This record gives sequence, structure tokens and C-alpha cells, in this order.
Amino acid sequence: MTRTPAKSVLRVPVIDFVVQAPQWATQRGAKPTVRRAILEGAVATSTTAGEIAIVLTDDAAIQSLNRNWRSSDEPTNVLSFPVHRSARGVQHHLGDIIIAYQTTAREAEAERKPFRHHLAHLAVHGFLHLIGYDHEADDEAAVMESLEVSILARMQVPDPYVGRDHSG
Repeated sequence: MTRTPAKSVLRVPVIDFVVQAPQWATQRGAKPTVRRAILEGAVATSTTAGEIAIVLTDDAAIQSLNRNWRSSDEPTNVLSFPVHRSARGVQHHLGDIIIAYQTTAREAEAERKPFRHHLAHLAVHGFLHLIGYDHEADDEAAVMESLEVSILARMQVPDPYVGRDHSG
């Protein structure tokens, strides 16, 4: 009798969106862009299960979160809040990714790149934070940036770090 190997089933993260700012309605492809970035990140890192909440908000809301959680009273582009509890083999909440519309738009314009490309980068960056990557030390930053570039290339998004000052 010939046995057929069991098919491995890729279980991808469940992604829920919360849109808190009306400006996001001007970017029709925002949700699919973020969803694809997260799924590409999950495939590239073998992250196969869990839930992720994506909050599309504005500068005021993200500034409040940044002030309360990071003691930085200014808006930022993306914040990630990982959840570090899980039961083996059980789907769990990986965490939340919050992205601010105005900062994202401002940075995309300043860097002369399409909004969707920058949004994809921020989603991948936020996702990698959820699963434990960081960029506090130079060696950690190099690993994280390399993975971001690789994931974005699968989406045909150019390297976001080309020509960018890495000093801080």
C-alpha cells in the first residue's frame, strides 16, 4: 500500500480591522495592502496561527498611545502591542498593530514613495515586532531590516531602506 504524505496546512493569522479615522477611507487599498503584508510576513517567518488586530487611526490617537505606553508625547507611524501568552497548538491573539494615517502619509510623501508601499512596510514592521523582532541594538536592527526587505520584495515593494539615513 502506498501512503500519501499528509498535506501540511498553512494556518495563517486571522486579521481584524478597526478603522478609527475617516482619512483611511481615501485609501481604498489600505486593508488589502495591510492584510497581504501580514500574510507575507507570516509565511516568511513560519508564523502560522493567531489573531491580529489592526487599528487604522490618526495622529492624535497614536500620540496618546505613544505618550501612555512609551513616554513619548508625539505621534509616530506604527505601534505594536504583542501578547506574550499562548497555549501550545491553540490559536491565540498575537497582538495589535496601530497605524496613524497622517504620519504615514507625511512620511510617504517626504520619501517620495507610494502610500501603499509605505503602509506595507509599516504593517510588516509592526508584525515583526508582534512576533518578537526588535531593532534596539544594531545587530537586531540588521536582522529585522533584512527580513522586512525580503518580505516586501515578495510584494514587489522596493527596499524601504535604500538611501535612508540609519542613524536614528
